[in-house]
Amino acid sequence: MKYLVINGVNLNLTGKRERGVYGAESLEEINASLRKFAAERGHTVDFFQSNVEGELCTAIQNAEGVYDGVVLNAGAYTHYSYALRDAIAAVEVPVVEVHMSNVHAREEFRRNSVLTPVCRGEILGFGKIGYFLALESFWL
Repeated sequence: MKYLVINGVNLNLTGKRERGVYGAESLEEINASLRKFAAERGHTVDFFQSNVEGELCTAIQNAEGVYDGVVLNAGAYTHYSYALRDAIAAVEVPVVEVHMSNVHAREEFRRNSVLTPVCRGEILGFGKIGYFLALESFWL
């Protein structure tokens, strides 16, 4: 089985920005761990990161028929991107929404996701482990 992990706006700064919230590991280090984790279970994982909303929409659209599932951390786009919401709703590939922080324990504006209603599920508040849990959710 083949999966796509998509990271959105500012997640390229993981390991540098707000380490108390997002941890000290870089996105590349997290991706390497995810790749190994999946490979040990006979699965393949590809990765995509962009700060551009339209590129994230295109990645979701292009996942249709190529991947068995998508793990999406859209970053701040989670709270207001109806374009991403519509892209997820337009495809049949299941999408699991991930957030490293517990958004409900943060600023008020972070507590609402326009993506959750069209995603298979949502995992938040477990740091990088959320990505691993999202991948496992496809295998259970």
